[in-house]
Amino acid sequence: MHKNIFVNLPVKNLDRSMAFFRALGYGFNMDFTNEQAASLVLGDNLYAMLLTEPFFLGFTGKRIADAKQSTEVLVCLSCESREEVDTLVRKAREAGAAVPRQPQDHGFMYSHGFEDLDGHIWELVHMADMQAATASIQG
Repeated sequence: MHKNIFVNLPVKNLDRSMAFFRALGYGFNMDFTNEQAASLVLGDNLYAMLLTEPFFLGFTGKRIADAKQSTEVLVCLSCESREEVDTLVRKAREAGAAVPRQPQDHGFMYSHGFEDLDGHIWELVHMADMQAATASIQG
């Protein structure tokens, strides 16, 4: 099995994106951060690589999707509580994020999210009852 996950996301302005995620309380692994890329630490072995668009293009022959016009990925992070979900969404909004929808409470699961400064969608979820969640998926 894999030991780490690195989600690579193109950003228009690396300094601005780093300031945004710092405002949410996240840090960066400076060993893997320079003027072209920043290693956003999301948790143990969980990272998002924020890559300037020209640097990102070096890894693909495809053009970059405009995340403000279309959805290329949904990044979903688990949270320890509803309060953590709401706090992160509040901090994101205060730091300039769009919050395009209301929170969703399914009883067993509470979710909310935001669009970062580049339009990438970050979903935040708290699973209150894992057995009920599993049952809802299995139908």
